[in-house]
Amino acid sequence: MNSKRKDDIFYVCTLIEYVARKTCNHRKEIISYFDKSDLSRQLRLAEVNHCLSFEQVAEELIEEYNISNGDFDTVAECKYTVPSITSIGRVYQMLVLAVCENEDVEQAIIDVFSSFISDEISDFNSNVYYSNPDYLRCSYLDGRLLA
Repeated sequence: MNSKRKDDIFYVCTLIEYVARKTCNHRKEIISYFDKSDLSRQLRLAEVNHCLSFEQVAEELIEEYNISNGDFDTVAECKYTVPSITSIGRVYQMLVLAVCENEDVEQAIIDVFSSFISDEISDFNSNVYYSNPDYLRCSYLDGRLLA
């Protein structure tokens, strides 16, 4: 996979994180608004959209997909320094790349954001989001956080 494609995946993962924070939703709720063709479109647009602010692109997505506000505010609940959206986007990108099979990146994004590990990564009061990428991959594949 070339570096441009990896950058596009990073952008889309970061955008999902941003929209989830802005709307106070679980990441799996945000990903449920998108199917594979929607994600494919977002990956194609990433090269252009990264020149725009996350705020603008997120507002357009929220409006286009009619994403409603939730009550999962990971930022307000955080007792420590809140990790940046790009830091969390990078965590998701690395996990997506680690579990992606047959270049089906769209399905890997859906699967990762829909899994249990998404809420674990979003718990900024835990240490999961800065865990070793291989630990995250193994936990994801096992369906639970490994001891």
